[in-house]
Amino acid sequence: MSIQSIMIVDDDKLSREFLIEAVTQLGYKAIEAKSGAEALDKARQSTPDLMITDLRMPGMDGIELVRSMRSQHPDLPAVLLTAQGSLESAVQALRSGAADFLLKPCTPDALEVVIERIDRTTRLMRENQYLRSEIVGESSPSIIGESPLMAETLRNAARISRSKGTVLITGESGTGKEKIAQYIHQNSPRANGPFIRVNCAALSEQLLESELFGHERGAFTGAHKTREGRFELADGGTLLLDEIGEISPSLQAKLLRVLEEEEFERVGGTATLKVDVRVIATTNRDLHAEVKAGRFREDLYYRLHVLPIQLRPLRERVEDIQPLALHFAQHYAKNAGLETPTFTQTAMECLQAWHWPGNVRELENVIQRAVVMLRHSNIDLADLSFGPAAVGEESQTGTVPTSSSMPTENLGPALANRTIEEIERVAILATLSSTRGNKTEAARRLGVTARTLSNKMKLWRSTGLVA
Repeated sequence: MSIQSIMIVDDDKLSREFLIEAVTQLGYKAIEAKSGAEALDKARQSTPDLMITDLRMPGMDGIELVRSMRSQHPDLPAVLLTAQGSLESAVQALRSGAADFLLKPCTPDALEVVIERIDRTTRLMRENQYLRSEIVGESSPSIIGESPLMAETLRNAARISRSKGTVLITGESGTGKEKIAQYIHQNSPRANGPFIRVNCAALSEQLLESELFGHERGAFTGAHKTREGRFELADGGTLLLDEIGEISPSLQAKLLRVLEEEEFERVGGTATLKVDVRVIATTNRDLHAEVKAGRFREDLYYRLHVLPIQLRPLRERVEDIQPLALHFAQHYAKNAGLETPTFTQTAMECLQAWHWPGNVRELENVIQRAVVMLRHSNIDLADLSFGPAAVGEESQTGTVPTSSSMPTENLGPALANRTIEEIERVAILATLSSTRGNKTEAARRLGVTARTLSNKMKLWRSTGLVA
């Protein structure tokens, strides 16, 4: 986040008042301290973003103050003021841990240059720390898809990217909501700013509040130092709130305030921080239904629902399955140092016939397994292994809640010269797909008992033909 508050430490009243007036006119909040001891005490109450201190002061001098301050607030940058323009003074200041130094008397212009330089450096350090702590997949925001539905989605995303309005991306799990969020950021005027993400479903309420808004040192057990939140890290860029429907009512209220006023306080802090962040939220829930059920704030819903995008499930855009499968095959073959395999017609038609309850993420997993376990130069039907939920593991209602896919008879022309065992497996998998995972109905259509069907599935799992 950009520098907002600056602590001025100087025992000389005239010098101190000049510096306070200068930083105030530059648009920063000034925190006044007459001595090193007073500066340390005030920093414990509210940590500033930058400290400017005189070198020569009675009692605790500037160098001792910088060292003491860094032991308590390691990330706080400091600037030392010295009336002695020697190289020795500059070296001494930098060795003490100061980010820069200024000669007294300094001009407002010189002060502004130093503050802006430290601001840029601090931003880059914080963004690098964040990136090192994240496990990020492919950074490319390119979207693979040839269906009319995906083309329309990308056209809408391109239009949306030009504004700063809040975006709500809805869709089933695994449809690629985060990719669309990246696409919007990379095509927006904020493309050169940070793209920060947080998974709202993966953290407890207390941890999520700290992740979003940061915390002051001592705010809770384990808060050994001041920490910036994701809103601060995303200042000037985009913040992705993944699975926004999982946050608690109390956090919903705090999030609404940030969206409306662009300001907040860190956990345990009193200083109000302002940010310039474009928020993109994603969810696989029906937030309108959550509002009616009283689990999601109506005012927050409408504040998020400014620019909505709905991602359709993969089963509704069959045209995207082949290009996605080819892309994943090339990607995982390259990672493994292998030649990119091709797909037999039977394998591709089986992929296109499946109803993909896990959407693009499930397709990616199926192709990755096929590439890693590949026995020949191409991916055939025998190399495809579908997950348990995709091959008919009943839920409590006895069915997998997905739409039916292509009818079984569409696979017929591709089954010539196949073994009986392969044809049987294709028929069973495709029938399970068309019955949305209902084993009883699939067994009836195939003319076998449900026990026989279950035994077949157990055998294929034990031999690795399905997961």
